[in-house]
Amino acid sequence: MTFLNKVRGPGAAAALALLLALPVGAAAAQGATPVRTTDQLEPAESLEGNYLAAIVAGAGRDLGAASIYLREAIKGDPQNNDLLERAFVAFLADGAMPDAFRAADKLIQRDPSNGLAQLAIGIRAIKQKSYQTARNHLQRGGRGRAADITATLLSAWSYLGSGQSTRAIETLERLKGETSYNLFRDYHAGLILDAAGRKADAEKRLKSAYDAEKTTLRLVDLWARFQARSGDLDGALKTYGHFDRLLPNHPIIRDGMTRIAAKEAPARQISTAQQGAAEVLYGLASAGNRQGDEAAALLYLRLAIYLDPSHDLAILTLGDILERARQPEDAVAVYDKMPASSPLRPNAEIQAGLALENLGRSEEAVKHLQKLIAERPDDVDALSALGNIYRSRKLFADAADTYDKAISKIASPGRANWDLFYFRGIARERTKRWPEAEADLRKALELLPEPLGRERALVLNYLGYSLVDQHLKLDEALDMLRRAVELRPRDGYITDSLGWAFYRLGRYDDAARELERAMELRPSDPVINDHLGDVYWKTGRQLEAKFQWNHARDLSPEPEDLAKIQRKIERGLDEPPSANAAEPGKDESKKDGG
Repeated sequence: MTFLNKVRGPGAAAALALLLALPVGAAAAQGATPVRTTDQLEPAESLEGNYLAAIVAGAGRDLGAASIYLREAIKGDPQNNDLLERAFVAFLADGAMPDAFRAADKLIQRDPSNGLAQLAIGIRAIKQKSYQTARNHLQRGGRGRAADITATLLSAWSYLGSGQSTRAIETLERLKGETSYNLFRDYHAGLILDAAGRKADAEKRLKSAYDAEKTTLRLVDLWARFQARSGDLDGALKTYGHFDRLLPNHPIIRDGMTRIAAKEAPARQISTAQQGAAEVLYGLASAGNRQGDEAAALLYLRLAIYLDPSHDLAILTLGDILERARQPEDAVAVYDKMPASSPLRPNAEIQAGLALENLGRSEEAVKHLQKLIAERPDDVDALSALGNIYRSRKLFADAADTYDKAISKIASPGRANWDLFYFRGIARERTKRWPEAEADLRKALELLPEPLGRERALVLNYLGYSLVDQHLKLDEALDMLRRAVELRPRDGYITDSLGWAFYRLGRYDDAARELERAMELRPSDPVINDHLGDVYWKTGRQLEAKFQWNHARDLSPEPEDLAKIQRKIERGLDEPPSANAAEPGKDESKKDGG
């Protein structure tokens, strides 16, 4: 059971399941997301039409459209509780907070047991500083121990808002037993005590939370800030430094370390009940997001940002969820809310540029990133993002030049920079600059320690495939591809690379074995089916070869590949052995593992 199920009624669960019917990323496809604005939508003429349109929009994760259609549907049947509940969830997910709260008010009048509606009204009361009202709604929404963590944490912050810090801590002490409960309890107890000015007690609780979990960015940042404000600048620097070794160069960590080095204590992030309640919701959303519960996380993040519009991590996380749900237009609007003073503002601006690219607004995306680079010429992330856009559009010379600029800004490349060399290697290989490309790809491997499976597999796959294609260092190349498959045995694209390398070397039995396994992993990939057809033809299995080519033809291959596949269906395999083999570097999505 995911954490949102613990605080909502079964009706809300059903509404959410219908409105967010597809897993995040399930609808993802090649190409840009169509541009759609709600101004272009016209409500249907009937209740049934609006209802069905809302369901279709929700299944496609177009929550703005779902909200519009449900708003119209309710006008046609205002007493329909099921319709009202679906509308409430859609309004909340879309960030239409006034509409969501109006719907929640009506819902709890008709069904006081609706947990999600009670939660929303409780959050509104905290925002309005009506703390006793907030507690009343939170208590009505909770049902037993499963719902306890959300209601308890929020109630504790409401007690701080009422000036009752001792009662707030007593409320938190109810959270005992599970390790995750203990972590939330100590973390929020420390924040409440700090906001109440009880520094000694706050230090004990925050230190306990930090010692239990040293890899959570938000906890690390708030503990280091507390250390610095308490005069322990060396301790704060060590706290930041430990995390920086785990995840180098994160903007929040960099900003904190810069302030500490300048003997400047970072300001307290959480001082009010509203900010504390937002932190509760952000923490629960982050937990849900890590567990794959993106729909629930989206709702919690909307409520968190409503309470604290300056919560930069909540904004960035929400934008990321919307992007993965193929809602880049909504993501751009969220990124635009990032406070100008936040160290995450540059990241939000970069993500907005990438979202514009996903919308098909390529020229606007490039201009957006070029403007950022002009303002911040040393911003490696912005240069990398622009290079990635050029690379995705197959403008490899422009991509290589942009990666050159990014790498030139790095005094001492480290593990965090492996992808710049990897992507520049790809761009250089595509522009026939193989010696430089090989050097870049080997540099990427050098920066990646052996345990990092996925990243090393991608580089090994690309480098090994390219060497085989050029008949260079064949023993080493095959070893690279074998190792890539060991690291990513369920990656059909990488297995295809190994099979195709065997094919290029004339080892057809080995090629057939690997390509058959690749097809089991990726049965709907046209290139893998085409490759397997070529192998079957070379081993005398001509009927099976034509079957595979026909299947590849029907799987929407690239236009230039389609013509070559059709020619093979008509005439058999000409020499050189395969159209795809002639330019194996052409299909980047296969060579780099997708």
